Amino acid sequence: MSNPDRENEDLEQEEVRNDSPFFADLDRGDLSSETSSRKDSLTPLPCPGAEAAGAALDGKSSAYFAALDSNIGNLQQRTQQLIDKVNDNRKKDHAVMSNFRESLLLKVSSLAEKLEEKMFRVYDLHNELLQEKLRELSELVERIGRIEAELRHACRAVEAAYEDLCLRPEP
Repeated sequence: MSNPDRENEDLEQEEVRNDSPFFADLDRGDLSSETSSRKDSLTPLPCPGAEAAGAALDGKSSAYFAALDSNIGNLQQRTQQLIDKVNDNRKKDHAVMSNFRESLLLKVSSLAEKLEEKMFRVYDLHNELLQEKLRELSELVERIGRIEAELRHACRAVEAAYEDLCLRPEP
């Protein structure tokens, strides 16, 4: 292969590297210095019929790189499809969670209302019991008041009798 053919091949490889996502983080200067050092280290070997083989190799290499570009394009397309599928599934999951949250809120609200109704029934029952106990207490307080009045009356009677006994002269 002659020097111009080799330079053309190096330029093609550099273009492929520039288009490749694997070499995206390298500077253009890094690639050119790499190819220039290769040029210096490689010496052409004289070979009969090398120009014809180089032309055939160029055709094969361009077909190879075209197939490689096609494979890379297919991989990028499949990757994008997978990413889109993941995003769609996440949207569906979000919708399911939102529906679950709403139905859970409805159920919790319903249960809270039922619990509140039961609490009010218990409050009503306790209120009836408290009212009955308060009536009994009121009756007891009233009875105690009557007994206290009778006791005062009895104490006054005993006091009056004692005073009568103490004030009488002795015979």
